[in-house]
Amino acid sequence: MTAAARLDLRLNPTDKARISRAADLRGVPLSTFVRDAVLREAENVMAAELSVTLSAEESRRFLAALDKPFAPNARLKKAMERGLARR
Repeated sequence: MTAAARLDLRLNPTDKARISRAADLRGVPLSTFVRDAVLREAENVMAAELSVTLSAEESRRFLAALDKPFAPNARLKKAMERGLARR
């Protein structure tokens, strides 16, 4: 793998020693251990922040709303007319 970008990180000696020991226990270089841990955490954060979980009741209400025919209200109709007029 060729490095395409660099990330510098400042650690106190105790934290670096702890991370280095964990990398040694896994049998991987320090940089690989840190990269893998950070990527794993990034995936967890994105999954938590970018996913929506609905209860069974919320799912039923959401699906029922999707099944209803769309009926724009007066404000939306007016906005669509303004948008078409600007063309």
